[in-house]
Amino acid sequence: MTLELRHLRYLLAVAEHANFTRAAEDLHISQPTLSQQIKQLEKSLGVQLLDRTGRTVRLTDAGATYADHARRALRDLAAGRRAVLDVQDLTRGHLRLAMTPTFTAYLIGPLAGEFHDWHPGIRLDVREMTQDRIEAALLADELDLGIAFAGAHLPGIESTALFAESLSLVVGPGHPHTGRTRPLPVAEAAQLQLALLSQDFATRGHIDAYFAQHRAQMPIAVETNTITALTEIIQRTALATVLPDAITREHARLHPIPLDPGLPSRTVSILRRENAYLSAAARALIRLTHRWAQT
Repeated sequence: MTLELRHLRYLLAVAEHANFTRAAEDLHISQPTLSQQIKQLEKSLGVQLLDRTGRTVRLTDAGATYADHARRALRDLAAGRRAVLDVQDLTRGHLRLAMTPTFTAYLIGPLAGEFHDWHPGIRLDVREMTQDRIEAALLADELDLGIAFAGAHLPGIESTALFAESLSLVVGPGHPHTGRTRPLPVAEAAQLQLALLSQDFATRGHIDAYFAQHRAQMPIAVETNTITALTEIIQRTALATVLPDAITREHARLHPIPLDPGLPSRTVSILRRENAYLSAAARALIRLTHRWAQT
């Protein structure tokens, strides 16, 4: 039997659904056809790829090994197709970009705006994801680039530093500390009623680590999973928060107050899969991002 790409896709579909019927429905083929194709694949390889004896179908050890290679082969072929279709003069193309939520509040607007001005023929697909999902999507070839934070990354992820992001305590116009310019000791900050991003955000982990390092308990009055909600709450209450300075600068009614000791800055990085093909559009966005970081 001549091995064809459909056999790889069929095997991976059965492995994903752990069921022939659901896999066949997803592939838009009949279940008998799917079963026959998998049996032909097993016969050609001389090894059993699927264990069909349980309530669900699962990969055998040999099947799991083969499936890993199949996924990698399909990813490489997809990258090869994009490389063939890549237009070096940037008159057309498609770029898949993701970033963690804080960057959608201040970075994506100017970045996407300038990118579109320079390259209107490139379709930019922007997604908001947590950092772990960005890295997993890069490894699965579901993204071309990610913007997140430097640090420990999954194996196979390449990180290039862009700029340092600073953070401050932030209050609204009705807060007693509005207008304060002197640094606020962390012990005093810990006595304030706070509104913070939820623990889904990398920023929240950074804040928690800072207060824990200085043995300060945070009295949290409000948690939210959107930056828009958080900035609205701070502008209309006597609560305080911690935000990147770049976000605070976008809101005239928000007032940053430095902390003592200061909150450590974070390195913002552009992420990509190691050795992945970089299209002309991806290279253009990387250049633009570096220019933006230097302004």
